[in-house]
This record gives sequence, C-alpha cells and structure tokens, in this order.
Amino acid sequence: MGRLFGTDGVRGVAGQFLTAELATALGRAATRTSRADVPQVLIVRDTRESGEMLEAALAAGVASAGGHALLGGVLPTPGASVLALRFGFDLAAVVSASHNPYADNGIKFFGPAGTKIDDEQEAEIERILDERGGERMGRVRELHGAGGDYLRELETRFAGLDLSGRRVLLDCANGATYRVAPEIFRRLGADVGAIAVEPDGRNINHGCGSTHIAELAAGMDGYDVGFAFDGDGDRVLAVDRNGVVVDGDELMALAALHLRARDRLPGGGVAVTVMTNFGFHRAMREQGVEVATTPVGDRHVLAELLERGWALGGEQSGHIIDTGFVPAGDGTAAALLALEALGDRDLTERDAMEKLPQRLVNVRVADREALEGADDVWRAVEEESARLEGRGRVLVRPSGTEPLVRVMVEAPGEDECKDIAGRLANLVETRLG
Repeated sequence: MGRLFGTDGVRGVAGQFLTAELATALGRAATRTSRADVPQVLIVRDTRESGEMLEAALAAGVASAGGHALLGGVLPTPGASVLALRFGFDLAAVVSASHNPYADNGIKFFGPAGTKIDDEQEAEIERILDERGGERMGRVRELHGAGGDYLRELETRFAGLDLSGRRVLLDCANGATYRVAPEIFRRLGADVGAIAVEPDGRNINHGCGSTHIAELAAGMDGYDVGFAFDGDGDRVLAVDRNGVVVDGDELMALAALHLRARDRLPGGGVAVTVMTNFGFHRAMREQGVEVATTPVGDRHVLAELLERGWALGGEQSGHIIDTGFVPAGDGTAAALLALEALGDRDLTERDAMEKLPQRLVNVRVADREALEGADDVWRAVEEESARLEGRGRVLVRPSGTEPLVRVMVEAPGEDECKDIAGRLANLVETRLG
C-alpha cells in the first residue's frame, strides 16, 4: 500500500478504501506511537453515516494497543484540539472528511499540544501499521459532555462579546457544528436562525455549508450577518446583510487589525497562502502588518505561525487559525472573532481591505509536471507579472491531485484580469495540453 496520509490525514471512500479494518489498524498504530504508559485518546466525529462504524473500529484499535479510547461523539474538528489542550489527552482522533461528500470519510490525529501530528509521526504510524497489539488491553468509554466543554472554552474566550440585538443566520452544513454553533451564538445574546441543522448521515455538505454559500446568501432577508461552516467545522465564510459573500481573506484582515489594536497579534504578522488576494497584502502593508506566504494548506500556515511565534493565519477558503484560542482552524471561533473585530459596526461597513478582481482558470494538461520545464510559459508569467508590479499578481501552479495547471490573475480591473488570464491559459494549453 502506498502512502496513506495526505495533506489532511487519511481520507477516502468509507467501506472501500477507509475500511473498519484500516481504522482499527490506524488506531492501534497511532496509540503505539504515544510515549504515555496508558495513552488517553479522545475520538470525535462528524455526522456521516459511516462515522459510528469508523469510530468504533478506531476505538478498538486504541484499546488493543493498551490505550483508553474516550468517545466524544459529534464535535467539530477544532473541538478535538481544544479538548486535547484542556484535558491533557495524549492523542486525539477526528473521524471526518471535512467538506467532502458523505460517502467519503477520513481520520486525522492531533497531539497533546492540540496540533495535528507531524510528518514523522504519520510515517511511524504507517511503518508499524501491520504490527499487532500487545497483551495488555485498554478500555473504551464515552466522554460525556464533550460538546459542553468545547462551548465553555468558546464562552470563556469571547466572554466580552455581547451579540444582543444581532440577527445571525448560520448554515451548519448538516455537519459537526449543527448543535454547538447555534448554541454559542445564543449564549452570547444573538437572535439566531439556523439552516442545515438536520443531519441524516447523508446530507452533510449537500447543497449547503461553506462549499455552497449561495444557499446562505439567498436566505439573508431579515438577518444582519450570516456564517456558513463546512462539514467538520474548521472553516467559515460570511455573508453580509445584502447577500455579499465575505471570504477568509477579508475575515483575516478584520481580525488582524483588531488583534493588533488589542496587542494580541504577537510579532505583528499574519501567515497566509499563495492564494490570498493581493488586496490583503496591499492592505496589510499599508497598516504595517507583516505577511508571510506559504503553500496551500492550513498545516503549512500553522507551521509558519509556530516557527515565527505568530498567532493569526489562514486561507481564502475560510480556514482561520488564532493560536491565542486554539492551534487549529476553527470556523465558529473565527466567526465570533469577526464579530468581535466589527464591534458596533455592520459587516457591510468592513474596510480592512479592498479585494482585487481575481480570475482563476484551470487548464487540463497531459502532464502537470511538465510545467516546470515550460520556459516559454514562465517567461510569459514574468512579463505579465512585471506589468502588474505593485498593482496585482500572477500565479501559475500545477494541481496537486489532478492533471491541471491553475492560472490565477489579480488585477485592478476585471477586463485586465480576464485578458491576462486568457493569454496565459491559452499559452499553457498550447504548450502542455
């Protein structure tokens, strides 16, 4: 079997690739990598119909390696990180495939510091995957009140946030936030409406949530602000009262200036990915906030934050990390942070950054790796970039999983953006298609 762990744990079609047998083996191997004498392993899941099966199999693996499996039930992915820190668990496992369709599922692990395990520990898990358990058996128990514990941590962090009079609409994607997100907004005083809060095991992310933001935007009549989460609750997008979508870049810009004003932006910097809008970079430069850029993926953002000692980072897609609360993307916390940053203002009054028009073209190619040696493409990229110097940018990169080359252009005007993207996409298709 090839490498199991991808950019966000082990993920695939439940029952076909991600079987009960594989989940048991992963639970056993992960527990054996812990240095604790009797590892305490928290297990939480989202609402997919395969979640209970994989949760049970994972717990069996933990117990067969002498660990104690503590079942926290349905809880957002960041809840595992929060509780690992709060209670000192040796390991936490999340059964979820995030924003993927219900037929997929996944398993990802967090260490005692609340961060996802590193590449070395993943490699060790794969190396010992087929080793059997020892003579000592562990236990499997329910962890009652895990959702309440997570809510208390959120309530403590945002104790000063009064949402009285705010009419908030939440789209919980029929996923892991369907109970906790509406509840924390109510506790903080908001008048809450909620959609996609009736999970049936198969409707997670189906026409709802942050990957289908139009559903939330269409329902904003009578509400001041809306937030859409993904299936496991580690990302969020917002919608203002007029139905305009506010992505992760704008939410991070709001948060950065707010946290700096409160002296809670250590190092005075923010970590983002290569996909972050040029308008964010320009706004932060004008405000004297340093920006570090990483490859796509929240784990790269977090690694940059930890290396620099910074607190805030994230992705345009809505993964927003504030290590001052938890070292993981947390959609619910990010939504509350955005409202904290706004204060008495409405989201329509946001002014932390001005987004540049963006055009993304996916070009199907015969071999995405051939892009590296396509000198004429790179010369064209350099020429277009030079013309946009200080006004916008060009990004051309191969897809990590598909036979595609992604051409992204940001420019001050829609027409200029479209023209540049078209020229480059045509060149890529001619050269590599």
